[in-house]
Amino acid sequence: MSERWYKEAVVYCLDVDIYQDSNGDGWGDLAGLTSRLDYLARLGVTCLWLNPIHPSPQRDSGYDISDYYGVDPRLGTLGDFVELALQARARGIRLLLDLVVNHTSDQHPWFQSARSDPQSPYRDWYVWSRDEPADRRQGIVFPGEQTETWTCDAVAKQWYFHRFYDFQPDLNWSNPAVRAEIKKVMAFWLQLGASGFRIDAAPFVLEQVSPDVDPGPLDFTILNDWRQDVQWHSADAVLLCEANVAREDVASYCAAVADGPNDRAHMMFAFDLNAKLWLALARSDAEPLVEYLGDMPRMPAMAQWATFLRNHDELDLSKLTQEQRHDVMAAFAPKPDMRIYNRGIRRRLAPMLAGERRRIELAYSLQFTMPGTPVLRYGEELGMGENLRLDGRESIRTPMQWEGGPSAGFSTAPPAKLVRPVLNRGTYAAGKVNVRTQSRDPESLLRWFQQLIDVLRECPEIGVGTPDVVDVPVPRSVLVHRFDAPEGAILLLHNLADSPVSLDLGSVDLGRDPHEVFADSEYSPVTGDRSKVALGAYGYRWLRLRRGS
Repeated sequence: MSERWYKEAVVYCLDVDIYQDSNGDGWGDLAGLTSRLDYLARLGVTCLWLNPIHPSPQRDSGYDISDYYGVDPRLGTLGDFVELALQARARGIRLLLDLVVNHTSDQHPWFQSARSDPQSPYRDWYVWSRDEPADRRQGIVFPGEQTETWTCDAVAKQWYFHRFYDFQPDLNWSNPAVRAEIKKVMAFWLQLGASGFRIDAAPFVLEQVSPDVDPGPLDFTILNDWRQDVQWHSADAVLLCEANVAREDVASYCAAVADGPNDRAHMMFAFDLNAKLWLALARSDAEPLVEYLGDMPRMPAMAQWATFLRNHDELDLSKLTQEQRHDVMAAFAPKPDMRIYNRGIRRRLAPMLAGERRRIELAYSLQFTMPGTPVLRYGEELGMGENLRLDGRESIRTPMQWEGGPSAGFSTAPPAKLVRPVLNRGTYAAGKVNVRTQSRDPESLLRWFQQLIDVLRECPEIGVGTPDVVDVPVPRSVLVHRFDAPEGAILLLHNLADSPVSLDLGSVDLGRDPHEVFADSEYSPVTGDRSKVALGAYGYRWLRLRRGS
């Protein structure tokens, strides 16, 4: 790949502990993941984003870290990580690690030292208050599961700040020693073979917290320093920010100066786009996407969006209005146990779309043709379902379904010993939805995803080009947009409705030799006039207008 590899990548997100177990102990591990790299390479993945792999009490799926320099022994060793990185790179696959440094576990030696002694060198690595802060119940991130953001520690006899759960005390990012240590952590993993980091809860890392000030000011020099350090250690390493912020604040995470060069994070998750995609799907109405694409936040030239439909967390609808959120919930989470935090949905995509193949294809064709780099959650290529019997976000964090059977090929351990239960009942049970079955079926969803990714990699203009909504008279259910770049030009057509439509593209310059590169299985061109196009229910078509030199 080129120096802008992240603009032409396909990112695949997974939890190591539920992907593949190599030793039969019921936990997925790094060696198991290494054994599945050929599968990922065949799928077309070029970058793996690994959710936390560090030692942890596992009270928050590994996001409560107790040692930044280690690998959780249940997942393997540092040597296993190096082997994974080497084998992945040999297959053209890079690794991104979760950088979870807003907070540590309360079991981290730093916090244990800090709470035990006021003179501890780590005391100021956390945020303390002698008196009860007046804002201790403000800034709640997990409504219903969290009641405060300041907790009085019985040992320290002071209040400590925790933006998330009380077992996750926040690091004090006003302290230069904390900043220096985390830069060492980043350099350590880059040296071992990582190609960059997904920065968890980026706005909270930048926030300068003090009692009775909520929210605190943001210090973007942290991102400045990280960018410089990361690129010094590895010129092609990237920073991907998780920052669900207002549109006017997006550019600040990528550039120090408005309209300036990309000298902070290389990539940003497209949270606004994600919400608009789901609103459009819920209403069978392309207008939310037309509006978004017509007024996207501006990004520096070398910065890039990371698009997604589902990830490891809930589907966050907080950016939508109450009416819009109601429509999405009614369509995709009609029951209370499908919802979480009064703002989100804890389901996977396939069951949200009632398992309808055409709707699933349409949704992912839309995502993969939006401006940015697509991010795919493990198991989505199969159409895996959720387990709503599990608590909270765990519903979408079930073991990968490699084959039928009690442990789904994930492990040789009996089901009772698995880190989480395999989905073994209903439409999306492992016996019905798995890699082995779909690999043998040329018409399977897995095979379709392989084709989708293969075609996308032949269309680099989607990742690097300039997007534009094409102004043609079409029904509200239809999105017509294009990308133009030196690499070429491509026209994309999508029908979000459950009924067929006819389009007249007579006003569009289709060039001298337009040809189809991807389309739904039921698409049939209208003969005689190439400007006349018919799209079936949930139909889509990718049309190359020209190829670059």
